[in-house]
Parts: sequence; structure tokens; C-alpha cells
Amino acid sequence: MKEFDYDLNYKTLDFTDEETRKLYRIGRGEQGVLLVRPYTNDICAHWRFKTPEIAVKSSNEIYAMYLDYKDAKDFIGMDMCRKFLEMGFTRARRYANHKSGKKYDSEGNIRPQEPDHATNKYAQSAGIFKKVRDLVAKNKDYVTMRKNWRTSE
Repeated sequence: MKEFDYDLNYKTLDFTDEETRKLYRIGRGEQGVLLVRPYTNDICAHWRFKTPEIAVKSSNEIYAMYLDYKDAKDFIGMDMCRKFLEMGFTRARRYANHKSGKKYDSEGNIRPQEPDHATNKYAQSAGIFKKVRDLVAKNKDYVTMRKNWRTSE
């Protein structure tokens, strides 16, 4: 597996261009989620997690985009949707665990979890994103396309 390449000038690259598409790397987890244009701009416009209701709307919109990319056989778009769903899960979990969104205090110690970290609105939002992320990540077409992309990296 090739690592995500942070040395590229992402501000000038358009990943819908056939030559530029070859530069895309899946990376690990959410790597590059805020860099790969125009996908980042398009998907980020719908990415929200503040309440469970907002998370449902957001994850459904991102899933609909994923299906559109899937119909177009656009793996980069599909993978970027997966990354945004993953980020919805991880960011919501961060706020569920730590109301401030900060895991560490000023001395570098891990702050204690919120008493309601498993049930608060952010925990609920995280669960919503996780369900949709799992649906996307386990889809047989996505899995096949991901394997093929990894082979060509």
C-alpha cells in the first residue's frame, strides 16, 4: 500500500481530470479527506454532526452522493464519501467523549470522558455515521473497486 501523498499541491489539482486521478491514494482511515478536490468541496457542503437529526440528514446526503459516484463507477468519489462518513463518526465520538472537543489538557494528559459519553447527542450522531459508513465500506462493489485501486497504486 502506498501512503497518502501529502507533498502534492492539492490546491491546484482537480481529481476529476484523468491524469490527476492516477495520483489519488486511499491512505489510511480519513487521510486526505479535506484535500482531494472537487470531492472535498462537494461532500463537505453536506457534512454535519451536531445533533442526531442533523447527522441523519448529513449521512443520508453523503450516502446519496456515494450512490451517484457508484453509478458513475467513480471510485475516488466513493472513497471520499466513505472518508467523510468515517470523519463524521470519529469527530462526533471526540465530542461525545470530550465536550470541548479536546482530548488532552494543557499538560498533555487525557481528559476524562463525559459521564454521558455513550448516550449524549454526539454519541448518537456517531452511531448514525458509523452505520452508514459500514454500509458503504462493506459494499461488495466498493470492496472490489478498492482492491483494484490498491493494486494499481
